[in-house]
Amino acid sequence: MFGLIIAGALVLLAVFMFIANQYKRCPSNKIIVVYGKTGGERTAKCVHGGGTFIIPLIQDYGVLSLEPMTTDIDLKGALSKGNIRVAVPSTFTFGISTDPTIMINAAERLLGLSKPDVINQASDIILGQLRLAIATLTIEEINQDREKFLEQINANVNTELNKIGLEIINVNIKDITDESGYIDAIGKKAAAEAINKAKVEVAQQEKLGAVGEASANKEKEVQVAEQAAQTSIGKTNAEKEQRIKTAELEAQAVEGENISKANIAEFNATLAVKQADAFREGEVAKANAQRDVLLAQKEQEEAKLKKEELARQEVEKLKVQVQADAEAERQRRIALGEADAIKAKYFAEAEGIKAVLEAKAKGYEDLVKISNNRPEIATSFLMIEKIEKIVEKQVDAIKNIKFDKITVWDGGSGSPNGSTTANFMKDLIKALPAMHDLAGQAGIELPQILGKVDNGIDESKVVSSESDK
Repeated sequence: MFGLIIAGALVLLAVFMFIANQYKRCPSNKIIVVYGKTGGERTAKCVHGGGTFIIPLIQDYGVLSLEPMTTDIDLKGALSKGNIRVAVPSTFTFGISTDPTIMINAAERLLGLSKPDVINQASDIILGQLRLAIATLTIEEINQDREKFLEQINANVNTELNKIGLEIINVNIKDITDESGYIDAIGKKAAAEAINKAKVEVAQQEKLGAVGEASANKEKEVQVAEQAAQTSIGKTNAEKEQRIKTAELEAQAVEGENISKANIAEFNATLAVKQADAFREGEVAKANAQRDVLLAQKEQEEAKLKKEELARQEVEKLKVQVQADAEAERQRRIALGEADAIKAKYFAEAEGIKAVLEAKAKGYEDLVKISNNRPEIATSFLMIEKIEKIVEKQVDAIKNIKFDKITVWDGGSGSPNGSTTANFMKDLIKALPAMHDLAGQAGIELPQILGKVDNGIDESKVVSSESDK
């Protein structure tokens, strides 16, 4: 019985410890995000302060730190409303919001990310929204009304940061500069206006001092004159002198008054000159500032046009180069094609000549074989083939010559046996039987001009007959 009680106590203790271990307390600088089966349509439950019970198996938890995070935004070249590019280096301090709605966004989008990852995401959002805020303000509003500028930044940046569960804690604008020097010109203008205003105020004070001094002198002189006049009244003998002195004193008083008026006029003239100088300097400074802005805009436009012109020229240059390369490649291919065609033509002609020569050589070889391997007879056959053409050429050479009689002189010189012509004809006639015999064996019929050879014909008659001809 005692053992059961101890076992029950141990079980209860284990259950209590398990429950106690599942209850998570949340520090003030953290947010506990419970995920899993959290009830309702929410994907997570956020707890800031206090604690919550984590149901085993169906729930788990993560922690988001509320520690502030800082990022430096080195923004350059942002375009303001007046189309002037400004540089606004700044430092943003932000952190996870404790607003219940925004905490859910942080739980859904930032849980599990490292601190550098969160800073990178926030930096991208801040940079874009800072550019947008600058684009809605003029350069004067950015430079002079810093409060409005910061309100615009907070409104734009906070709206986007809230979407991922963050909010801005502090914005520190380090400096505001522009590429064209417009802000410096505004500062110089303000300084010139302040100096001119101070000069005017000094001149006014000097004028008031001079007027007061002149009035005091006048009053003093009048009182002295009155006292002198009253002293002289009792002296009857000196009435005339008193009147004279009184007149003199009055003249002196008038003179002092005139001197004061002259001094006042002089001061007024000096003040007018100084005011004119101050106005002129202010207008000059304003004109110089406007001129600097126009020159900067002109240089910017010229640089833009030069860049566009250089880009266009580079494109045209590339187009010309590509066309030239294409034309060169086309010409090269045409030349290669023509060279290949010429080469093929020469090879074909060479093959044709080779074939003709081989055919002639074969024909000459067969002709020599038919001539019983006697080349001289083969040569005679070749000469016989050309006799008709030779005769035609000879006939053509003399057919237009008019003559009534031809006398042939043949003294037989060059031949020991008599006439060269007679010997040639004799040798030719002697060769005819052998030629006809060889032609008959080869199945060839000789031309009719060479006659016919019969066994019953006397060779001497044939020779005589040919001689007569």
